[in-house]
Amino acid sequence: MQSRKVVAPYNAIENTPIPGTWSALLVPRSILPLAVLLGGNLLHSMNLLITATLLPSIVADIGGGYLMSWPTTAFVAASIIAATGSAVVSKAIGNRRAFCGGAMIYATGSVLCALAPSIVLIIVGRFVQGLGGGLLAALAYILVRSLFAEALWPRVFGLLASVWSVTVLVGPLIGGIFAGYGYWRGAFFAVSGAAGLLAIGAFIIFPASTREDQQSEYRFPFFRVVLICAYIAFLSLASVVVDPAVKAGLIMAAIGAFMLLLRIDRAAGAPLLPSDAFSLRTTTGTALWMVLLLSGAYSPLAIYGPLFLQRLHGVTPLIAGYMVAGASLAWTCAALIAASLTEEWPRRLIVAGPVAMSGGLLGVSAMMAPGPVVGLIPAIGLIGVGIGTSWAFIAQRVMSGAKPGEETIAAASVATVQQAGIALGAATAGLIANVSGLGDGLHTASLRRAAFWVPMLFVAAPLAAATVGMRLNLITGRSDRAPSLAARND
Repeated sequence: MQSRKVVAPYNAIENTPIPGTWSALLVPRSILPLAVLLGGNLLHSMNLLITATLLPSIVADIGGGYLMSWPTTAFVAASIIAATGSAVVSKAIGNRRAFCGGAMIYATGSVLCALAPSIVLIIVGRFVQGLGGGLLAALAYILVRSLFAEALWPRVFGLLASVWSVTVLVGPLIGGIFAGYGYWRGAFFAVSGAAGLLAIGAFIIFPASTREDQQSEYRFPFFRVVLICAYIAFLSLASVVVDPAVKAGLIMAAIGAFMLLLRIDRAAGAPLLPSDAFSLRTTTGTALWMVLLLSGAYSPLAIYGPLFLQRLHGVTPLIAGYMVAGASLAWTCAALIAASLTEEWPRRLIVAGPVAMSGGLLGVSAMMAPGPVVGLIPAIGLIGVGIGTSWAFIAQRVMSGAKPGEETIAAASVATVQQAGIALGAATAGLIANVSGLGDGLHTASLRRAAFWVPMLFVAAPLAAATVGMRLNLITGRSDRAPSLAARND
């Protein structure tokens, strides 16, 4: 069995492996491209909270309060579309040009928002922003594979995860400053300038595209993009309709569209996802199941946590937001610590992390309605610790287990499946909340029921991920033993 060649262009001159230590990321050939990747991830994630902070000022200025949720929906929907097609774009024009193009598309969408005379144009601008942001987020995973040795991947993924903690602190602050001065358009102009600088930095720092990045024939996957749009549309409608039966039907239709997408994509000449996506017989397919389950279980806390804290316990919006953000902070800290662990630790954490996440959701379910509020802090933190300790190793398995020729597609699929899981989790949480009574109004009894059942019914998702993690360890254990057996026979 031949060993897979690790692509590490920044170390090609020395022809020696890059050591898997934090210090290896502090040299110019590593830290400069890392800074650009972190900047792209920060730009994508931070704008979600910046815009959320600005929306009241935007609506007060140009109207459109009835469409207040649509700018965020448009951004997330476009991000999923862009992330899904990022591998095809990367192969068609190369990694560097794709990343620079994503930054410029993002900048264009920001300018559209800054100049928008109505909420409809804000929605259009946010959709364009999402296309650029989705490309940046997905290309970060692709570029990690091509810019760094595999030994450094967990550390780079840990740093990429840390961006979300910075987002939680900086995003609302930037939006609040511009809103406080009564110039919300300035925030979009500032973000546009940052995206332009990011494009310039990427063009200077990233290496030129290699032959591996090119694709001789390219056909735009129209029907598969239509299925992606259908998946997003069904989940978006499911999040707003009140009738539980209609909501459940829309979620099933979304799942059907996604399954049809997988079936068509596997037979396509230029697939959007790995050919073994969601197969429990391969490393990449099994790891993608874990990505879907964990990201789906993580999203309901951010959606409903602040509402429950404010309505049931009188917590201020700022404190409620930062309490829920504690999960992101715990995710970051756990990811950075776990990134240094080797030997048997990755295999253990791939199973233990999801189990810990289930424990955190169980604690939130038990204490969200009755309290005490302070008791929720460790439970929320445990959710972040659970996903943080396992995420980098799961992403590494997705990439390292890719079939020959599908390395770029596998790397991009992490962000694609993560976005799909978030959308599915949000819609499912909305169904549970409405069945619990929130569809009839924010009454105390309904809030208490929803505060229990929303996290409780999501406990099963990370437990399922832990079971899948055992299967993943079994598969990778077999593949690890195969080379040693071959060597022994030689």
